[in-house]
Amino acid sequence: MSLFARPAVSRRDAARAAAAIVGVNALGALPAAFVGADTDWVERPWFFPPDIAFPVVWTLLFTLMGVALALVWRRGTDRRAVRVALAVFAVQFVLNVAWTPAFFGLRRPDLGLAIICLLWVGIVATIRAFARVDRRAAALLVPYLLWASFAAVLNYAIYAA
Repeated sequence: MSLFARPAVSRRDAARAAAAIVGVNALGALPAAFVGADTDWVERPWFFPPDIAFPVVWTLLFTLMGVALALVWRRGTDRRAVRVALAVFAVQFVLNVAWTPAFFGLRRPDLGLAIICLLWVGIVATIRAFARVDRRAAALLVPYLLWASFAAVLNYAIYAA
């Protein structure tokens, strides 16, 4: 066997990854399905992306999160580091899901900004917790952190307008 050869992915791991990807995408999209994402009330800053960017980027990010989650989950929930990583992921994901109703539903950029700042801390904590279990999983969350950083700046610009 080559030094760089990877063992084949089991059906169980593939099913777990598929479930995590579908689950994260479904739960992540749920708030927008109920609350919507209407930005007609928002004074858009000059760097506001085209509307199509948001569903495309979030689908990609939720998919990366699902893969990362599956990589950690497959290490076994009998390990403390895995349980901690999954719990930290769950907390940051709740914050992620809470942002849409706060910002769009309540039309409260101030509350959205508070949530996204907590979310940013939660993503950093998740990356650190995932890195203790699987560095690949942690790396898969870096684009999420970058987008959340951009979204925080965008949220602040809307709040400050």
